[in-house]
Amino acid sequence: MSRHGSRFLTLVDEARARISELDVAETLQALGGPSPPVLVDCREAHEFQAGHARDAEHLSKGVLERDIEARHPDPDTPIVLYCGGGYRSALAADALQRMGYRRVWSLAGGWRAWLAASAPVHTPD
Repeated sequence: MSRHGSRFLTLVDEARARISELDVAETLQALGGPSPPVLVDCREAHEFQAGHARDAEHLSKGVLERDIEARHPDPDTPIVLYCGGGYRSALAADALQRMGYRRVWSLAGGWRAWLAASAPVHTPD
């Protein structure tokens, strides 16, 4: 596991104070509901290609802010973001909220939590 710098962790903590997070069980419940959210993997392309949550779409943190409006122009679209451990997705959720998206969550614990919960995944053949 990588060690994160203190300034990065401070930035993430500040973002987490402004956003909402869902755990894996809450995310799975929402995905099975009548108006499921869009599940967005905001990891790098090589991470996504190695395996990702089933039915997730890929928009890496590096292009998310640039490309989100083309994919999901409605600011009321429910969106759950995840990354490797919940850090980048917290920053991404904060950015989307600042862009006017009103129904955005970060998956607490990210991909690692998803795997630990044995949630459905897609892996390359």
